Amino acid sequence: MGIKIHIDVMMARRKIGLTELAGKIDITPANLSILKNNKAKAVRFSTLEAICRELGCQPGDIIEYHPEDEVEQ
Repeated sequence: MGIKIHIDVMMARRKIGLTELAGKIDITPANLSILKNNKAKAVRFSTLEAICRELGCQPGDIIEYHPEDEVEQ
């Protein structure tokens, strides 16, 4: 998939752990982990909004697009 999630980078910058963020955005730690590790197939806008609110960022700070035909380095 050409979409990459960088929640881990923003979490590190904000010094917040997975369990703490999951509690603040009302999502299970397991589901947040799936999203954080680029295993999710979709994300609800309400979840994305909550993540951005808690991390003080924009969606573009945590979501990145790479064309699928690009070779990852």
